[in-house]
Amino acid sequence: MFTGIIEEIGNMRSISRQGQAMILSIGASRILEDVHLGDSISVNGVCLTVVKYDGSSITVDVMPETFRRTTLSKLHTGDPVNLERAMAVGGRFGGHIVQGHVDSIGTITSRTTDQNAVVYEIEPEDTAILKYMIPHGSITIDGISLTLVQVTDQRFTVSIIPHTLAQTVLQHKKPGDEVNLEADVLGKYMEKLLGFRTHGGGSENKSSKLTAAFLAENGFM
Repeated sequence: MFTGIIEEIGNMRSISRQGQAMILSIGASRILEDVHLGDSISVNGVCLTVVKYDGSSITVDVMPETFRRTTLSKLHTGDPVNLERAMAVGGRFGGHIVQGHVDSIGTITSRTTDQNAVVYEIEPEDTAILKYMIPHGSITIDGISLTLVQVTDQRFTVSIIPHTLAQTVLQHKKPGDEVNLEADVLGKYMEKLLGFRTHGGGSENKSSKLTAAFLAENGFM
């Protein structure tokens, strides 16, 4: 699990492709402080596993499913990438719950300034992700925990302070560029749970729509 607070910007040192499988070598420094084989690292919002490392880089595998569903397939040698280590127990929870599981690729449709902030408008490739978004809720863009400003039935906007812009790859993003999107997992679980309720146990379990009356009866309202 991650929090969406980027620790450093790494750079793509090498990319090896075989069909839709990839091996990425990423130059880094801060995330190497306590790295181990098998560690989870978020790379532009994608949870990947460290398979090799040295004093200045990590190597990760990208499987075909990840290749097809994320922007990692568009990376080139020299590109900057957002990096974050998995959250440590007892660490500060500065962002929100981020799994590193991309729900959709989004395209930046506009980038404008609002005094000290930069406002990005983004259109998801899969607009179904928009149902998990609410104004002032959370969204992960290329691994960055951000607050939603506006949400329509086709697009959404986020407003970014100068510090976040300077510390992440968003500083390089412009209209037409693609980004990885992950919706707040709490919304996805709520959607699943609100569609079902359980009666009894074992083989007597049945599914039916959860109702407001049921929630009130059981102390949830």
